[in-house]
Amino acid sequence: MTTEIKEQIIKYSKELRLPTFRGEFESYAVQAAKQEDSYEEYLLGLMEKEFYTRVENRKKAQIRQAGFPQKHYLHDLKKDLLPENARQKLPLLERLDFIKEGQNIVLAGNPGTGKTHIATGLGIKACQQNYKVLFTTVPRLITQLRESHSERTLRQFEHRFEKYDLVICDEFGYVSFDKQGAEMLFTHLSLRAGRKSTIITTNLSFDRWSELFGDPVLTAALVDRLTHKAYIINMNGESFRLRETKELLKKR
Repeated sequence: MTTEIKEQIIKYSKELRLPTFRGEFESYAVQAAKQEDSYEEYLLGLMEKEFYTRVENRKKAQIRQAGFPQKHYLHDLKKDLLPENARQKLPLLERLDFIKEGQNIVLAGNPGTGKTHIATGLGIKACQQNYKVLFTTVPRLITQLRESHSERTLRQFEHRFEKYDLVICDEFGYVSFDKQGAEMLFTHLSLRAGRKSTIITTNLSFDRWSELFGDPVLTAALVDRLTHKAYIINMNGESFRLRETKELLKKR
C-alpha cells in the first residue's frame, strides 16, 4: 500500500466518520493477504468491525446518559440473599417484557435489601438492549421540576420525561414534599401511566405514602395509576449492609 493511498483512505474515513475503519484497515489488509481473502471479504470484515464498535459505543453512551450513580449489574447480585419475592420474580423481570408492555415495577421494603441494585441492573440491561433510560431520585426529580417551572421550560421537560422507555425513581419516601411538589410529581408520573415503564424504589408501604403527599385523594390516585398491572415486589428482609457488618465484627 502506497503512502498516497493510505493518506487518501485516512482522509475519506475521517470525512465519513469511520474511526474504526481508519484504525483497522491496515491490520485487516495484512490479515486478508495472509488468509487470501477476497476484496469483498476484506471489505465485509472492516464494515462488521465498524458496525459492532458503533453498537457497543452506543450502549456505553446510553448507560452514561441514563445517569446511574453506580453501575450495579444483575450478574453481581447475590440472588440467594434477596428477599423471597424478589428471587421468584427476578427471572421474569430480567426478560424486560415489562418495558415492551409499559408496565411498572414497585420495589418496596426496608433499606439495604437490594432495591436500588435490582432497579439499576434492570436499567443497565435495558440500555444494552437499546432502550432509552433515565435514573433519578425522587428528591432530584422534584428539584428539576421546580427549576423547570420557574424557568418556564416545564413543557420541554415533560416532553423528554414521557419519551423515556424506562424511568427509575429511586429513594421514594426518604424526603417528604409540599403540595406543589406532590402535584408536579403526580402529573409527571401520570404522563407515563399505561404507556411507558417506571420503576419505583421505596422504603414505605402504600398505606404510608400519604405521609409524603399530605393529600389522601392525590395519594390514592397515584397509587392506583402506578400499580395498575404493575409488578409489586416485597423487598422486606435482612439488610445486606447489616449482614456485612455482622460478618466483619465476627472476624474481629
